[in-house]
Order: sequence, then C-alpha cells, then structure tokens
Amino acid sequence: MNLATLPTEACNPASEHIDQLSTIEMLRIINEEDTKVAAAVAAELPQIANAVDAIADRFEHGGRLFYIGAGTSGRLGVLDASECPPTFSVPPSLFQGIIAGGDSALRHSSETSEDSPEQGEADLVARAFTSRDALIGIAASGRTPYVLGALRHARKLGALTISLACVSGSEIAAIADIAIAPNTGPEVLTGSTRLKAGTATKLVLNMISTGVMIRAGAVYGNLMVNVQTTNEKLIDRGRRIISDATGVDHPTAAKLLAEAGTVKTAIVMQKLSLDRAAAEARLKAAKGNLTTALRKEP
Repeated sequence: MNLATLPTEACNPASEHIDQLSTIEMLRIINEEDTKVAAAVAAELPQIANAVDAIADRFEHGGRLFYIGAGTSGRLGVLDASECPPTFSVPPSLFQGIIAGGDSALRHSSETSEDSPEQGEADLVARAFTSRDALIGIAASGRTPYVLGALRHARKLGALTISLACVSGSEIAAIADIAIAPNTGPEVLTGSTRLKAGTATKLVLNMISTGVMIRAGAVYGNLMVNVQTTNEKLIDRGRRIISDATGVDHPTAAKLLAEAGTVKTAIVMQKLSLDRAAAEARLKAAKGNLTTALRKEP
C-alpha cells in the first residue's frame, strides 16, 4: 500500500486552517478528533478479545509476549511492557518491548532504523524468541519494514503473531494470525500518527496486557492483588486492597500485610483463617490464582 494513499497520511479537512484559529478553537478541534478514537477501538473488540485469549493460552504453556515497533509505535510497546512488572508482579521477561534503534531510540529519534526487515528479525533472535511466544507487531501505517521482518520471522517459527495498525487491509495484517486495526483516520497534523493513532495504540495495548493478566488470575474483582509493595504509595495501596477484599479495618490490613509479605497471601490468611505457610501453600497449589485459592478445593 502506497504511503500517500493511507488514511493516516491524508489531510484532515477539520483542521485544514488550524494555524489560523484561536487557542481554544484549536484545542476544541484536537479534542473532537480524539473523541473518535474510542469508537475506532470499540469496532476492533472481537479481534482484541481473540488476542487476549490466545496470549493467555501461550502464557499457560510457558510463553512470553513481545511488542515490536518503530518510533511512536515502538515507544508505546516498550511503555506497556515496562509497566506490567510493577502492576502485576510478573518478571520483566514475561512482557518485552523492542523498539527499532534500541533503547536509545526511546529518547532520541532513530526513524531510519525502521527500514530494515532484517534488523527486526535480528532483534527478535537476540531476545531468544521462540515458537511458544507471542508477538504484537505495531505500525500505525501497517507497512513498517522493521515490523514486517519481525512478524515474518515469528510466523516462520510458529509463534503467535498479532498485528496492530491504524489502517485496514495493511501489509502487517496480511501476515498476522490476528489483525487489530482501529481506523483512526486523518490526523489533526497531517501524518502525525503520535496523535490519534498513538492514542488508539495505547488503548489497545492497555486492553491486551490488562485482559491477559485478568485471565491469568492477577486480579481479584477489580483489585490489583499482585501489586508489589515496594514503596510507601504501593504499601498503602496494598493495605487498602486487603481491606477492600476482606472487610478488615486499615490497621488490621497493615498488620496482615506485614505478617504475610504479599497482598494475596494476606487475603488468603484472613479469609480462610490460615497462617502464612498454609496460605502460601494454598496459593502455590492454585498457581497464584487468588479466586481459585479461596475456593474450598483449589
């Protein structure tokens, strides 16, 4: 697909004279365009759900999730991957973000790096990517050579391949097992896909990582029971989660957390009247799933 014909590269008539508007009028146009993003993502919910279930299945069999992209797409993938360990207490190896040009490209533009499909493949090989893993190839245009190279390599191995583009019928969609394509249309600034396309990408990645971890049992109700209590803010959050899950007051929750060491262990101790060792054993038998651990027979 020719770059000039992509919807993401088209001129947006709504913002054609944005440089001549007052600040509030300028911002209103940006805001009005942003409101279209959620609907574009909603149209892709069936594909996003398929991706969540397929990745969760990979996790159950020892697989990992990789994000790969260039520029804004790569940065958003790295961001989502880096936020999963502190949110869900998973090892950094479980979610991995790869950006064309390496980590320095997170801060400094390295856009020429996206033109090499060979480098996309090489960067996956360097991470010991295997057939058990899943790869989300991210490219707003759906045609980035770096991402195409990575997806082709992953597909050749038999890994799960997912494409995330902001145009329909893209090149990356054609080679992916699951294609996610929120059609966000022309940007306020022509071709600046860090805007609506970037917002849509962030929303989709949030859904995928959150949905996968819910399926993996890292959430109890809507509580982040896998939270790592590594600073004062997170300790306080952990205490509040224990209180919400068990009904105890905050001083009791604080005592439970100190005794248990983790939020999930504290909840099991309180709800099942167990000591720490018994609670930990029950969680281990339930493979860390709190809902399962709290049943009579985990």
